[in-house]
Amino acid sequence: MSAPPYPGPPMGVYQAQPTIQIVSQPAYQPQVVYSVNHVAVVQHLPTDCPARMTCPHCQTSVLTRTEYRNGTHTWLICVLIGLFLCWPCCFIPFCVDSCKDVEHICPSCNNILYTYKRK
Repeated sequence: MSAPPYPGPPMGVYQAQPTIQIVSQPAYQPQVVYSVNHVAVVQHLPTDCPARMTCPHCQTSVLTRTEYRNGTHTWLICVLIGLFLCWPCCFIPFCVDSCKDVEHICPSCNNILYTYKRK
């Protein structure tokens, strides 16, 4: 038994309908006035994987190049391992990419587009 089909979003809640207004001019030439809805495009921020972004510097749509950098999270793990566990093991976070921050770089102009900081 399959699920019933999705009926779609309710009308009037998510989709605004354009309004049409007809205005008469003295020469009897009707003029149509449309109200326009503005749409904002939101670009999701990337995480630790390469992502498709629009570079604000060169205005091209690119797949970012990622580089790993030592950040606050890396140093925090290093200090905690050094204090509470075994001090020779405290350098392990500097060898593990999942402990580092990720810089997203435009391959066209080599500018940093975004830095994903570990939490």
